[in-house]
Amino acid sequence: MFEKILVANRGDVAIRVMRACRELGIKTVTIYSDADKRAFHRVYADESYYIGKSEPKESYLNIEKILKVAKKADVDAIHPGYGFLSENPQFAERCIEEGFVFIGPKPKVLAAAGSKLSSRKLMEEAGVPVIPGSPKIKSLDDALKWAEKFGYPVAVKASGGGGGIGITIARNEEEMEKAYKQSKKLGERFFIDSAVYVEKYLEKPRHIEFQILADEKGNTIHLGERECSIQRRHQKLIEECPSVAVDDETRQRIGKLAVKGAKHMGYTNSGTIEFLYSNGEFYFLEVNARLQVEHTITEIVTGIDIVKYQIKIAYGEELEHGQEDVSFRGHAIECRIYAEDPINFLPRSGRIEYYRSPGGIGIRVDSGIHMGYRIPEYYDSMISKLIAWGNDRQEAIMRMRRALYEYLIGGVETNIPFHRAVMNNEAFVKGNTHTGFVEEQRIEEAIKHYVEIVRKTKEKLDEIFRDRFTQEEVMAMITAIIEDSRTVEIESKPILQSLWKTIGRLEGLKKS
Repeated sequence: MFEKILVANRGDVAIRVMRACRELGIKTVTIYSDADKRAFHRVYADESYYIGKSEPKESYLNIEKILKVAKKADVDAIHPGYGFLSENPQFAERCIEEGFVFIGPKPKVLAAAGSKLSSRKLMEEAGVPVIPGSPKIKSLDDALKWAEKFGYPVAVKASGGGGGIGITIARNEEEMEKAYKQSKKLGERFFIDSAVYVEKYLEKPRHIEFQILADEKGNTIHLGERECSIQRRHQKLIEECPSVAVDDETRQRIGKLAVKGAKHMGYTNSGTIEFLYSNGEFYFLEVNARLQVEHTITEIVTGIDIVKYQIKIAYGEELEHGQEDVSFRGHAIECRIYAEDPINFLPRSGRIEYYRSPGGIGIRVDSGIHMGYRIPEYYDSMISKLIAWGNDRQEAIMRMRRALYEYLIGGVETNIPFHRAVMNNEAFVKGNTHTGFVEEQRIEEAIKHYVEIVRKTKEKLDEIFRDRFTQEEVMAMITAIIEDSRTVEIESKPILQSLWKTIGRLEGLKKS
Protein backbone atom coordinates (compact mmCIF):
# COMPACT_ATOMS: atom_id res chain seq x y z
CA MET A 1 0.00 0.00 0.00
CA PHE A 2 1.05 3.63 -0.48
CA GLU A 3 3.15 5.05 2.35
CA LYS A 4 2.35 8.73 1.84
CA ILE A 5 -0.33 10.60 -0.13
CA LEU A 6 -0.61 14.29 -0.99
CA VAL A 7 -4.18 15.60 -0.85
CA ALA A 8 -4.18 18.45 -3.35
CA ASN A 9 -7.27 20.17 -2.01
CA ARG A 10 -8.75 21.90 1.02
CA GLY A 11 -11.72 21.95 3.39
CA ASP A 12 -14.07 19.07 4.01
CA VAL A 13 -12.87 16.90 1.12
CA ALA A 14 -9.26 17.13 2.29
CA ILE A 15 -10.34 15.95 5.75
CA ARG A 16 -12.47 13.18 4.22
CA VAL A 17 -9.60 11.79 2.15
CA MET A 18 -7.13 12.03 5.04
CA ARG A 19 -9.52 10.15 7.31
CA ALA A 20 -9.51 7.26 4.84
CA CYS A 21 -5.71 7.43 4.67
CA ARG A 22 -5.39 7.24 8.45
CA GLU A 23 -7.61 4.17 8.56
CA LEU A 24 -5.39 2.58 5.92
CA GLY A 25 -2.22 3.49 7.81
CA ILE A 26 -1.07 5.98 5.17
CA LYS A 27 0.72 9.23 6.06
CA THR A 28 -0.83 12.39 4.67
CA VAL A 29 0.46 15.64 3.20
CA THR A 30 -1.66 18.68 2.38
CA ILE A 31 -1.28 22.19 1.01
CA TYR A 32 -2.68 25.54 2.11
CA SER A 33 -2.94 29.07 0.78
CA ASP A 34 -2.82 32.46 2.51
CA ALA A 35 -6.58 32.26 3.10
CA ASP A 36 -6.22 28.83 4.70
CA LYS A 37 -3.43 29.49 7.19
CA ARG A 38 -5.95 28.77 9.96
CA ALA A 39 -7.77 25.98 8.13
CA PHE A 40 -8.34 22.70 9.92
CA HIS A 41 -7.03 20.51 7.09
CA ARG A 42 -3.63 22.15 7.59
CA VAL A 43 -3.21 20.69 11.08
CA TYR A 44 -5.03 17.42 10.48
CA ALA A 45 -2.39 16.26 7.99
CA ASP A 46 0.91 14.73 9.07
CA GLU A 47 2.66 17.39 6.96
CA SER A 48 1.40 20.62 5.41
CA TYR A 49 3.04 23.02 2.98
CA TYR A 50 2.33 26.61 2.05
CA ILE A 51 1.33 26.70 -1.62
CA GLY A 52 0.77 30.38 -2.43
CA LYS A 53 -1.62 33.32 -2.44
CA SER A 54 -5.33 32.98 -1.79
CA GLU A 55 -6.41 33.18 -5.44
CA PRO A 56 -6.94 29.60 -6.73
CA LYS A 57 -4.70 30.09 -9.77
CA GLU A 58 -1.83 30.94 -7.39
CA SER A 59 -2.42 27.96 -5.12
CA TYR A 60 -4.90 25.09 -5.53
CA LEU A 61 -4.93 25.39 -9.33
CA ASN A 62 -1.17 25.77 -9.73
CA ILE A 63 -0.02 22.41 -11.06
CA GLU A 64 3.73 23.05 -10.90
CA LYS A 65 3.62 24.32 -7.31
CA ILE A 66 1.65 21.26 -6.23
CA LEU A 67 4.10 18.90 -7.93
CA LYS A 68 6.98 20.72 -6.27
CA VAL A 69 5.42 20.03 -2.87
CA ALA A 70 4.84 16.39 -3.84
CA LYS A 71 8.55 16.01 -4.65
CA LYS A 72 9.66 17.78 -1.47
CA ALA A 73 7.38 15.63 0.69
CA ASP A 74 8.39 12.49 -1.20
CA VAL A 75 4.84 11.18 -1.63
CA ASP A 76 3.76 8.10 -3.59
CA ALA A 77 0.43 9.36 -4.89
CA ILE A 78 -1.75 12.44 -5.23
CA HIS A 79 -5.47 12.60 -4.47
CA PRO A 80 -7.17 15.64 -6.09
CA GLY A 81 -10.37 15.61 -4.01
CA TYR A 82 -13.23 17.27 -5.89
CA GLY A 83 -13.31 20.65 -7.62
CA PHE A 84 -10.09 22.47 -8.49
CA LEU A 85 -7.88 20.07 -10.52
CA SER A 86 -9.81 16.86 -9.84
CA GLU A 87 -11.01 16.45 -13.44
CA ASN A 88 -8.07 18.12 -15.18
CA PRO A 89 -6.39 15.68 -17.60
CA GLN A 90 -3.25 17.83 -17.80
CA PHE A 91 -2.80 17.59 -14.03
CA ALA A 92 -3.26 13.82 -14.09
CA GLU A 93 -0.75 13.56 -16.95
CA ARG A 94 1.83 15.70 -15.15
CA CYS A 95 1.46 13.63 -11.97
CA ILE A 96 2.22 10.47 -13.94
CA GLU A 97 5.14 12.12 -15.78
CA GLU A 98 6.72 13.07 -12.44
CA GLY A 99 6.38 9.55 -11.09
CA PHE A 100 3.32 9.97 -8.87
CA VAL A 101 0.16 7.86 -8.96
CA PHE A 102 -2.89 9.98 -9.73
CA ILE A 103 -5.81 8.73 -7.65
CA GLY A 104 -8.53 8.98 -10.24
CA PRO A 105 -9.33 8.04 -13.84
CA LYS A 106 -6.69 7.99 -16.56
CA PRO A 107 -5.93 11.31 -18.34
CA LYS A 108 -7.57 10.21 -21.60
CA VAL A 109 -10.74 9.27 -19.72
CA LEU A 110 -10.75 12.61 -17.91
CA ALA A 111 -10.43 14.35 -21.28
CA ALA A 112 -13.32 12.37 -22.75
CA ALA A 113 -15.54 12.83 -19.68
CA GLY A 114 -14.71 16.54 -19.50
CA SER A 115 -16.21 17.14 -22.91
CA LYS A 116 -19.98 16.70 -22.88
CA LEU A 117 -19.91 16.21 -26.63
CA SER A 118 -17.31 13.45 -26.39
CA SER A 119 -19.00 11.68 -23.48
CA ARG A 120 -22.39 11.83 -25.24
CA LYS A 121 -20.85 10.14 -28.27
CA LEU A 122 -19.27 7.39 -26.19
CA MET A 123 -22.53 6.71 -24.35
CA GLU A 124 -24.48 6.54 -27.59
CA GLU A 125 -21.96 3.97 -28.87
CA ALA A 126 -22.51 1.94 -25.69
CA GLY A 127 -26.27 1.98 -26.16
CA VAL A 128 -27.01 4.37 -23.33
CA PRO A 129 -29.98 6.65 -24.16
CA VAL A 130 -29.08 10.33 -24.46
CA ILE A 131 -31.15 13.50 -24.62
CA PRO A 132 -31.68 14.62 -28.24
CA GLY A 133 -28.83 17.01 -28.93
CA SER A 134 -26.69 18.57 -31.62
CA PRO A 135 -23.02 18.21 -32.46
CA LYS A 136 -20.70 21.16 -31.81
CA ILE A 137 -22.47 24.37 -32.88
CA LYS A 138 -20.57 26.46 -35.42
CA SER A 139 -22.75 29.59 -35.48
CA LEU A 140 -25.92 31.21 -34.18
CA ASP A 141 -27.75 30.19 -37.36
CA ASP A 142 -26.67 26.61 -36.72
CA ALA A 143 -28.01 26.82 -33.16
CA LEU A 144 -31.34 28.18 -34.38
CA LYS A 145 -31.72 25.30 -36.86
CA TRP A 146 -31.16 22.68 -34.19
CA ALA A 147 -33.53 24.43 -31.77
CA GLU A 148 -36.22 24.42 -34.43
CA LYS A 149 -35.63 20.71 -34.99
CA PHE A 150 -35.95 19.81 -31.29
CA GLY A 151 -38.61 22.36 -30.45
CA TYR A 152 -38.34 24.95 -27.68
CA PRO A 153 -37.36 25.11 -24.89
CA VAL A 154 -33.76 24.06 -25.48
CA ALA A 155 -30.59 24.23 -23.39
CA VAL A 156 -27.41 25.72 -24.82
CA LYS A 157 -24.53 24.00 -23.02
CA ALA A 158 -20.81 24.59 -22.79
CA SER A 159 -19.08 21.39 -23.86
CA GLY A 160 -16.59 21.57 -21.00
CA GLY A 161 -19.14 22.72 -18.42
CA GLY A 162 -19.75 21.30 -14.99
CA GLY A 163 -21.46 22.17 -11.71
CA GLY A 164 -24.30 23.82 -13.62
CA ILE A 165 -21.96 26.40 -15.16
CA GLY A 166 -22.34 27.06 -18.87
CA ILE A 167 -26.00 26.04 -19.17
CA THR A 168 -28.41 28.66 -20.58
CA ILE A 169 -32.07 28.01 -21.35
CA ALA A 170 -33.74 29.46 -24.44
CA ARG A 171 -37.54 29.25 -24.52
CA ASN A 172 -38.01 30.88 -27.89
CA GLU A 173 -36.10 32.16 -30.91
CA GLU A 174 -35.67 35.62 -29.38
CA GLU A 175 -33.81 34.16 -26.37
CA MET A 176 -31.53 31.94 -28.44
CA GLU A 177 -28.97 34.60 -29.40
CA LYS A 178 -28.42 35.61 -25.78
CA ALA A 179 -28.24 31.98 -24.65
CA TYR A 180 -25.75 31.08 -27.38
CA LYS A 181 -23.41 33.97 -26.58
CA GLN A 182 -23.65 33.51 -22.82
CA SER A 183 -22.84 29.77 -22.87
CA LYS A 184 -19.86 30.35 -25.18
CA LYS A 185 -18.59 33.11 -22.90
CA LEU A 186 -18.99 30.98 -19.76
CA GLY A 187 -17.32 28.00 -21.42
CA GLU A 188 -14.31 30.09 -22.39
CA ARG A 189 -14.08 31.77 -19.00
CA PHE A 190 -14.41 28.74 -16.73
CA PHE A 191 -13.28 25.82 -18.88
CA ILE A 192 -11.04 27.41 -21.56
CA ASP A 193 -13.39 25.86 -24.12
CA SER A 194 -15.92 27.98 -26.00
CA ALA A 195 -17.51 25.00 -27.77
CA VAL A 196 -21.27 24.69 -27.20
CA TYR A 197 -24.07 22.43 -28.31
CA VAL A 198 -27.87 22.52 -28.22
CA GLU A 199 -29.92 19.97 -26.32
CA LYS A 200 -33.65 19.44 -25.89
CA TYR A 201 -34.62 20.92 -22.53
CA LEU A 202 -36.67 18.60 -20.35
CA GLU A 203 -39.22 20.34 -18.17
CA LYS A 204 -39.23 19.23 -14.52
CA PRO A 205 -37.03 16.14 -14.81
CA ARG A 206 -35.48 14.30 -11.89
CA HIS A 207 -31.67 14.37 -11.66
CA ILE A 208 -30.50 10.84 -10.88
CA GLU A 209 -26.92 9.57 -10.87
CA PHE A 210 -25.36 6.12 -10.53
CA GLN A 211 -22.19 5.61 -8.50
CA ILE A 212 -19.54 3.59 -10.34
CA LEU A 213 -16.44 1.75 -9.06
CA ALA A 214 -14.02 0.21 -11.56
CA ASP A 215 -10.63 -1.38 -10.98
CA GLU A 216 -7.65 -1.83 -13.30
CA LYS A 217 -8.52 -5.51 -13.89
CA GLY A 218 -11.72 -4.79 -15.81
CA ASN A 219 -14.15 -5.22 -12.91
CA THR A 220 -16.87 -2.56 -12.83
CA ILE A 221 -19.86 -2.30 -10.48
CA HIS A 222 -22.47 0.28 -9.52
CA LEU A 223 -23.51 1.20 -5.98
CA GLY A 224 -27.03 2.24 -6.85
CA GLU A 225 -28.43 5.69 -7.47
CA ARG A 226 -28.65 9.06 -5.78
CA GLU A 227 -31.32 11.63 -6.51
CA CYS A 228 -30.03 15.20 -6.75
CA SER A 229 -33.15 17.05 -7.94
CA ILE A 230 -33.23 19.79 -5.29
CA GLN A 231 -31.09 22.43 -6.98
CA ARG A 232 -30.63 26.14 -7.43
CA ARG A 233 -29.07 27.54 -10.59
CA HIS A 234 -28.39 23.94 -11.73
CA GLN A 235 -26.30 23.27 -8.60
CA LYS A 236 -27.21 20.54 -6.13
CA LEU A 237 -28.34 21.38 -2.60
CA ILE A 238 -29.98 18.20 -1.30
CA GLU A 239 -29.30 14.62 -2.32
CA GLU A 240 -30.99 11.33 -1.43
CA CYS A 241 -30.11 7.66 -1.66
CA PRO A 242 -32.04 5.80 -2.94
CA SER A 243 -34.46 7.72 -5.18
CA VAL A 244 -38.18 7.31 -4.55
CA ALA A 245 -38.63 7.18 -8.33
CA VAL A 246 -36.46 4.09 -8.84
CA ASP A 247 -37.65 0.57 -8.03
CA ASP A 248 -35.46 -2.52 -7.87
CA GLU A 249 -36.11 -3.53 -11.48
CA THR A 250 -35.31 -0.03 -12.80
CA ARG A 251 -32.21 0.18 -10.61
CA GLN A 252 -30.91 -3.06 -12.06
CA ARG A 253 -31.68 -2.02 -15.65
CA ILE A 254 -30.20 1.50 -15.52
CA GLY A 255 -27.31 0.34 -13.33
CA LYS A 256 -26.31 -2.15 -16.02
CA LEU A 257 -26.42 0.64 -18.62
CA ALA A 258 -24.23 2.86 -16.42
CA VAL A 259 -21.70 0.04 -16.00
CA LYS A 260 -21.77 -0.66 -19.73
CA GLY A 261 -21.12 3.01 -20.52
CA ALA A 262 -18.27 3.20 -17.99
CA LYS A 263 -16.62 0.09 -19.43
CA HIS A 264 -16.95 1.39 -22.99
CA MET A 265 -15.04 4.56 -22.14
CA GLY A 266 -12.35 2.63 -20.25
CA TYR A 267 -13.30 4.12 -16.90
CA THR A 268 -11.36 3.23 -13.75
CA ASN A 269 -11.60 4.36 -10.13
CA SER A 270 -14.67 6.16 -8.72
CA GLY A 271 -17.15 8.24 -10.71
CA THR A 272 -20.79 8.81 -11.54
CA ILE A 273 -22.90 8.39 -14.64
CA GLU A 274 -25.60 11.05 -14.43
CA PHE A 275 -29.08 10.90 -15.92
CA LEU A 276 -32.20 12.99 -16.26
CA TYR A 277 -35.43 11.07 -15.65
CA SER A 278 -38.57 12.34 -17.34
CA ASN A 279 -41.89 10.68 -18.22
CA GLY A 280 -40.62 7.24 -17.32
CA GLU A 281 -37.44 7.49 -19.41
CA PHE A 282 -33.78 7.90 -18.43
CA TYR A 283 -31.43 10.05 -20.54
CA PHE A 284 -27.67 10.31 -20.10
CA LEU A 285 -26.58 13.73 -18.88
CA GLU A 286 -22.84 13.64 -18.12
CA VAL A 287 -19.97 11.78 -16.48
CA ASN A 288 -18.46 13.13 -13.28
CA ALA A 289 -14.98 11.64 -13.34
CA ARG A 290 -14.12 12.20 -9.68
CA LEU A 291 -15.32 11.75 -6.13
CA GLN A 292 -18.71 13.41 -5.75
CA VAL A 293 -19.66 15.73 -2.88
CA GLU A 294 -22.65 13.47 -2.20
CA HIS A 295 -20.71 10.19 -2.09
CA THR A 296 -21.45 10.16 1.64
CA ILE A 297 -25.06 8.98 1.37
CA THR A 298 -24.10 6.04 -0.83
CA GLU A 299 -21.46 5.04 1.72
CA ILE A 300 -24.04 5.06 4.50
CA VAL A 301 -26.67 3.06 2.61
CA THR A 302 -24.26 0.48 1.15
CA GLY A 303 -21.65 0.38 3.93
CA ILE A 304 -18.90 0.72 1.31
CA ASP A 305 -16.11 3.29 1.82
CA ILE A 306 -15.75 4.89 -1.61
CA VAL A 307 -12.62 6.90 -0.77
CA LYS A 308 -10.77 3.84 0.50
CA TYR A 309 -11.71 2.11 -2.72
CA GLN A 310 -10.29 5.03 -4.71
CA ILE A 311 -6.95 4.56 -2.98
CA LYS A 312 -6.94 0.77 -3.24
CA ILE A 313 -7.85 0.84 -6.94
CA ALA A 314 -5.11 3.38 -7.65
CA TYR A 315 -2.66 1.06 -5.87
CA GLY A 316 -3.68 -1.73 -8.23
CA GLU A 317 -5.96 -3.78 -6.01
CA GLU A 318 -9.08 -5.50 -7.34
CA LEU A 319 -12.61 -4.73 -6.16
CA GLU A 320 -13.54 -6.74 -3.11
CA HIS A 321 -17.23 -6.55 -4.04
CA GLY A 322 -19.02 -8.06 -7.00
CA GLN A 323 -22.34 -6.59 -8.13
CA GLU A 324 -24.16 -9.33 -6.24
CA ASP A 325 -22.41 -8.25 -3.02
CA VAL A 326 -23.84 -4.72 -3.10
CA SER A 327 -26.90 -4.30 -0.90
CA PHE A 328 -28.87 -1.30 0.27
CA ARG A 329 -30.05 -0.55 3.79
CA GLY A 330 -32.41 2.25 4.69
CA HIS A 331 -32.46 5.79 3.31
CA ALA A 332 -29.98 8.69 3.54
CA ILE A 333 -30.29 12.42 2.85
CA GLU A 334 -27.51 14.98 2.52
CA CYS A 335 -27.94 18.74 2.98
CA ARG A 336 -25.11 20.95 1.77
CA ILE A 337 -24.59 23.68 4.36
CA TYR A 338 -23.31 26.89 2.78
CA ALA A 339 -22.28 30.27 4.13
CA GLU A 340 -24.75 32.24 2.08
CA ASP A 341 -27.88 34.34 2.20
CA PRO A 342 -30.60 31.69 2.65
CA ILE A 343 -33.07 33.50 0.39
CA ASN A 344 -31.07 34.79 -2.58
CA PHE A 345 -28.23 32.24 -2.24
CA LEU A 346 -25.48 34.84 -2.51
CA PRO A 347 -22.27 33.57 -0.84
CA ARG A 348 -21.10 35.07 2.43
CA SER A 349 -17.73 35.24 4.12
CA GLY A 350 -17.06 35.89 7.78
CA ARG A 351 -15.73 34.43 11.01
CA ILE A 352 -17.46 31.54 12.75
CA GLU A 353 -18.02 32.84 16.26
CA TYR A 354 -19.55 29.68 17.64
CA TYR A 355 -20.23 26.25 16.23
CA ARG A 356 -22.09 23.21 17.50
CA SER A 357 -22.70 20.36 15.09
CA PRO A 358 -25.61 17.93 15.54
CA GLY A 359 -25.19 14.33 16.59
CA GLY A 360 -27.15 11.31 17.67
CA ILE A 361 -28.02 8.08 15.91
CA GLY A 362 -28.02 8.23 12.13
CA ILE A 363 -26.25 11.61 11.83
CA ARG A 364 -22.94 12.30 10.04
CA VAL A 365 -21.26 15.68 9.54
CA ASP A 366 -18.35 16.13 7.10
CA SER A 367 -16.67 19.52 7.44
CA GLY A 368 -13.33 21.27 7.44
CA ILE A 369 -14.11 24.24 9.67
CA HIS A 370 -13.76 25.13 13.34
CA MET A 371 -14.75 27.87 15.76
CA GLY A 372 -12.85 31.05 14.98
CA TYR A 373 -12.27 30.07 11.34
CA ARG A 374 -12.99 32.71 8.73
CA ILE A 375 -14.89 31.59 5.62
CA PRO A 376 -12.78 33.02 2.78
CA GLU A 377 -14.36 34.67 -0.23
CA TYR A 378 -11.94 33.03 -2.66
CA TYR A 379 -13.46 29.55 -2.69
CA ASP A 380 -16.75 27.69 -2.63
CA SER A 381 -18.63 28.73 0.51
CA MET A 382 -19.69 25.26 1.62
CA ILE A 383 -19.28 24.86 5.38
CA SER A 384 -20.19 21.19 5.70
CA LYS A 385 -22.26 18.27 4.51
CA LEU A 386 -24.98 17.17 6.92
CA ILE A 387 -26.16 13.59 6.43
CA ALA A 388 -29.10 11.82 8.06
CA TRP A 389 -29.85 8.10 7.79
CA GLY A 390 -33.05 6.28 8.67
CA ASN A 391 -34.57 2.84 8.27
CA ASP A 392 -36.87 4.46 5.70
CA ARG A 393 -37.24 7.85 4.02
CA GLN A 394 -39.67 9.19 6.59
CA GLU A 395 -37.28 8.46 9.44
CA ALA A 396 -34.41 10.03 7.49
CA ILE A 397 -36.45 13.21 6.99
CA MET A 398 -37.40 13.39 10.67
CA ARG A 399 -33.77 12.91 11.71
CA MET A 400 -32.67 15.60 9.27
CA ARG A 401 -35.25 18.00 10.72
CA ARG A 402 -33.92 17.28 14.18
CA ALA A 403 -30.28 17.67 13.07
CA LEU A 404 -31.00 21.00 11.36
CA TYR A 405 -32.67 22.18 14.58
CA GLU A 406 -29.53 21.25 16.51
CA TYR A 407 -27.04 22.75 14.05
CA LEU A 408 -25.77 26.05 15.48
CA ILE A 409 -23.44 28.28 13.48
CA GLY A 410 -22.84 31.84 14.64
CA GLY A 411 -21.05 34.71 12.92
CA VAL A 412 -22.03 33.95 9.33
CA GLU A 413 -25.33 33.54 7.52
CA THR A 414 -26.06 29.99 6.37
CA ASN A 415 -28.66 28.24 4.25
CA ILE A 416 -29.93 26.15 7.18
CA PRO A 417 -33.32 27.96 7.00
CA PHE A 418 -33.57 26.83 3.35
CA HIS A 419 -33.03 23.21 4.31
CA ARG A 420 -35.53 23.41 7.15
CA ALA A 421 -38.10 24.83 4.74
CA VAL A 422 -37.56 21.99 2.25
CA MET A 423 -37.63 19.25 4.90
CA ASN A 424 -41.03 20.54 6.06
CA ASN A 425 -42.43 20.99 2.55
CA GLU A 426 -45.39 18.69 1.85
CA ALA A 427 -44.39 17.96 -1.76
CA PHE A 428 -40.85 17.03 -0.67
CA VAL A 429 -42.14 14.74 2.07
CA LYS A 430 -44.29 12.96 -0.53
CA GLY A 431 -41.26 12.62 -2.82
CA ASN A 432 -42.66 14.87 -5.55
CA THR A 433 -39.36 16.48 -6.52
CA HIS A 434 -37.76 17.66 -9.75
CA THR A 435 -35.05 20.12 -10.82
CA GLY A 436 -37.49 23.04 -10.79
CA PHE A 437 -38.78 22.21 -7.31
CA VAL A 438 -37.35 25.24 -5.49
CA GLU A 439 -38.98 27.70 -7.86
CA GLU A 440 -42.26 25.83 -8.28
CA GLN A 441 -42.80 25.42 -4.54
CA ARG A 442 -41.84 29.05 -3.83
CA ILE A 443 -39.48 27.88 -1.13
CA GLU A 444 -38.19 31.42 -0.61
CA GLU A 445 -41.49 32.35 1.06
CA ALA A 446 -41.21 29.52 3.59
CA ILE A 447 -37.53 30.31 4.20
CA LYS A 448 -38.42 33.67 5.75
CA HIS A 449 -40.28 31.87 8.54
CA TYR A 450 -37.25 29.73 9.40
CA VAL A 451 -34.86 32.68 9.14
CA GLU A 452 -36.82 34.30 11.97
CA ILE A 453 -36.75 31.10 14.02
CA VAL A 454 -32.99 30.78 13.59
CA ARG A 455 -32.52 34.46 14.51
CA LYS A 456 -34.41 34.06 17.79
CA THR A 457 -32.48 30.89 18.62
CA LYS A 458 -29.17 32.64 18.03
CA GLU A 459 -30.15 35.51 20.30
CA LYS A 460 -30.73 33.05 23.15
CA LEU A 461 -27.47 31.23 22.49
CA ASP A 462 -25.14 34.19 21.98
CA GLU A 463 -24.68 34.82 25.68
CA ILE A 464 -24.25 31.11 26.48
CA PHE A 465 -21.49 30.63 23.91
CA ARG A 466 -19.82 33.90 24.82
CA ASP A 467 -19.59 33.02 28.52
CA ARG A 468 -19.08 29.27 28.56
CA PHE A 469 -16.26 28.62 26.09
CA THR A 470 -12.79 30.10 26.29
CA GLN A 471 -10.35 29.84 23.41
CA GLU A 472 -8.25 27.37 25.42
CA GLU A 473 -11.25 25.10 25.95
CA VAL A 474 -12.04 25.15 22.25
CA MET A 475 -8.47 24.28 21.33
CA ALA A 476 -8.51 21.42 23.83
CA MET A 477 -11.67 20.00 22.27
CA ILE A 478 -10.20 20.18 18.77
CA THR A 479 -7.00 18.54 19.97
CA ALA A 480 -8.99 15.68 21.50
CA ILE A 481 -10.72 15.04 18.20
CA ILE A 482 -7.59 14.79 16.07
CA GLU A 483 -5.32 13.12 18.64
CA ASP A 484 -3.32 10.40 16.95
CA SER A 485 -4.57 7.05 18.25
CA ARG A 486 -2.59 4.71 16.03
CA THR A 487 -0.54 3.44 19.00
CA VAL A 488 -2.56 1.23 21.33
CA GLU A 489 -0.63 2.09 24.51
CA ILE A 490 -1.77 5.57 25.47
CA GLU A 491 1.36 6.21 27.54
CA SER A 492 3.76 5.30 24.74
CA LYS A 493 6.33 7.80 23.51
CA PRO A 494 5.12 8.03 19.85
CA ILE A 495 1.60 9.13 20.74
CA LEU A 496 2.82 11.67 23.30
CA GLN A 497 5.18 13.16 20.73
CA SER A 498 2.35 13.30 18.19
CA LEU A 499 0.01 14.92 20.71
CA TRP A 500 2.49 17.61 21.73
CA LYS A 501 3.25 18.30 18.06
CA THR A 502 -0.46 18.72 17.34
CA ILE A 503 -0.95 21.04 20.31
CA GLY A 504 1.98 23.15 19.15
CA ARG A 505 0.54 23.50 15.65
CA LEU A 506 -2.87 24.43 17.04
CA GLU A 507 -1.32 27.06 19.28
CA GLY A 508 0.37 28.46 16.20
CA LEU A 509 -2.99 28.76 14.46
CA LYS A 510 -4.47 30.49 17.51
CA LYS A 511 -1.75 33.14 17.42
CA SER A 512 -1.83 33.71 13.66
